[in-house]
Amino acid sequence: MDGTSEKGSPALPQLHLDELLDELQARLDAARGTRDRVHSLLEAVLAVGRDLELAQVLRHIVEAAVTLVDAEYGALGVIGEDQRLSRFIPVGVTDDQVEKIGNLPTGHGLLGELIRHPQALRLSEIGAHPSSSGFPAGHPPMHSFLGVPIRVRDKVFGNLYLTEKRGGREFDAEDEAVLATLAVAAGVAIDNARLYTQARLRERWLTANAEVTNGLLSGHGETETLDLLVARAGEIAGADLTVVALPAAEREGLEVRTAIGLDAELHSGLVLPLSGSFMGAAAQTGGLVVSGDVGNDPRITTGPPRWAGLGPAVAVPIGTPQGGVRGVLMLARAAGKPVFDEDESAPLAGFAGQAAVAMELAERRRDSEQVALLQERDRIARDLHDLALQRLFATGMTLQSATRFIEHPEARERVLRAIDDLDETARTIRATIFGLRDHESGPQATGLRARAADAVERAATVLGFAPALRMTGLLDVTVPPPVAEDAVAVLQEALSNAARHAHASAVEVTLTAGAELVVTVTDNGVGLSAGGRRSGLANLADRARAHGGAFQARALPRGGTEVRWQVPLPVD
Repeated sequence: MDGTSEKGSPALPQLHLDELLDELQARLDAARGTRDRVHSLLEAVLAVGRDLELAQVLRHIVEAAVTLVDAEYGALGVIGEDQRLSRFIPVGVTDDQVEKIGNLPTGHGLLGELIRHPQALRLSEIGAHPSSSGFPAGHPPMHSFLGVPIRVRDKVFGNLYLTEKRGGREFDAEDEAVLATLAVAAGVAIDNARLYTQARLRERWLTANAEVTNGLLSGHGETETLDLLVARAGEIAGADLTVVALPAAEREGLEVRTAIGLDAELHSGLVLPLSGSFMGAAAQTGGLVVSGDVGNDPRITTGPPRWAGLGPAVAVPIGTPQGGVRGVLMLARAAGKPVFDEDESAPLAGFAGQAAVAMELAERRRDSEQVALLQERDRIARDLHDLALQRLFATGMTLQSATRFIEHPEARERVLRAIDDLDETARTIRATIFGLRDHESGPQATGLRARAADAVERAATVLGFAPALRMTGLLDVTVPPPVAEDAVAVLQEALSNAARHAHASAVEVTLTAGAELVVTVTDNGVGLSAGGRRSGLANLADRARAHGGAFQARALPRGGTEVRWQVPLPVD
């Protein structure tokens, strides 16, 4: 007898066999789960590497991570130059929840822990970690947490954040390993996308440079070059506001010559100091100046408030090492948009340098044209003096000597009037010769006609249309420089008022020089408001009184406003 019954002998082997079968089934299930997870990981790696647009790559990375570790929420935070989150892409949170939460994280609390210590972090309870700062109102509840860094060429690009594993479970070591593997593939995909973006940006900047150069070779002036510069820079960089400022003519600082985009009228025409302004900082340092929030940038200490609704900004000097700073280009985006990263801001320096070369060449060509113009004016003045004026003198003397032979009183009177007309014509030609040979420097070097035309041309960019301009009389000859200076200032102020307040669709400018200089600016806008500010108009009246003239601003019966500034001119 071996101590076992016939009935009981098969029970123990059968029990062991069932346990072995259950263990085998469990291992098969685990192997199948591992195989499926490896397949899912491979599919995720292929998915994130398929796109070349960086924004799409980042979102696909988060979506793949959420699926791989069975998390309810996920996010990818991109680390900026200031070691804070410059971009945050959430997944699993609805638009209503995002609106209730408010501003997206910037890298404080637990999210900042991974920025400070870029290594995998796994928690069963978020609130238990010392760096946790809680959740804002409206934030969905979250407990379990898993975070891993994403490295691009050994530099931390950002972090993957996963929370709330489904079923109330905790993230395990296998989840961490899968997510770390995905992070490696994500780094390669991000690097490829950035290289692709850099190549496209470089191509677009090169095309813009070529366009600026072609425009210059086609004879474009400085104004057209600046307009093209602003348009292309804003378009390529995705800016909501683009501004170009050049050195101010009458005092130290930068004068905003062109502004296009969000609230551009608040920037147009401003004269900014070098110290205390964002663009002045770029001019002083001679390099790129970047801000994540230009409205609260500590470098801006002067000037009117004009940054509402704007956030990231970058300013770059327009200049060359040999020629110095010739101006500043500034680009700004609306608040909440991504900051200008290195890939976007680096090509700006080369583009601004090309623009500086274009401006310098335009200036050289303008100087050459000015020399040719002065030579032609000298030739005309010489011909007028040697030919026309001498003939007029000779004719006048002949008529004067002939009057003694004229006996009829009416005929004698007519000849004397003709002699007076010849004398007046000779005085006009002498004044014209003087004007042609008056080669002054500074603002007076350009005549009133050219300066008035330039003021009207600059106003067209703000108005959105070109004002009509009519000029009569010897504006460049009979108008003294002090009166011409005030006339240009009056014209600029009147056009600025029409652009900012009148909401006009047509503006007409008239300059007439005779016994007096009359500057008239008429628009078809909303007219003068009863309680509006009149400080600018009072300044125009003061300028007129300083020369013994008068000023009037009145509402027209048909609608609109007429500004009339008149000053007596000296008599020869």
